Amino acid sequence: MTDTWVFLIRENDWDSDAYLPENTQGRDRREDEDMAAHGRFQEAVADLGAKISGAAALQNAKYGGWVAVGKDGAEPVYTDAPFTDTNEVITGFYQVDCDEATARKIAALVPSGHAVEWRKVLHFGS
Repeated sequence: MTDTWVFLIRENDWDSDAYLPENTQGRDRREDEDMAAHGRFQEAVADLGAKISGAAALQNAKYGGWVAVGKDGAEPVYTDAPFTDTNEVITGFYQVDCDEATARKIAALVPSGHAVEWRKVLHFGS
């Protein structure tokens, strides 16, 4: 049976600004070894007969934050980066349609400087 799985890439934050069009100065991202590793990963997923149905790199954590949602009418508490309690963040994700055995294989192939978390997606709605 085919399910949808999300693979969260957990590692030290990265310099996403280096990949903005104004900073690449004509360089091809595919020439970058880290980006090339993701290209090879995508080929390996296809070779396993699975389908990547979504993927994205997340910009550096300085472009986001955390919020602790207020309970019982309390105000939410916002925290902007950098986050002092961890040096790892989610730097990107892949969404893949495959069976569970293949998902386990794919998790070990995702390019990451540290760890990959994979989770089965529970679809709501249409």
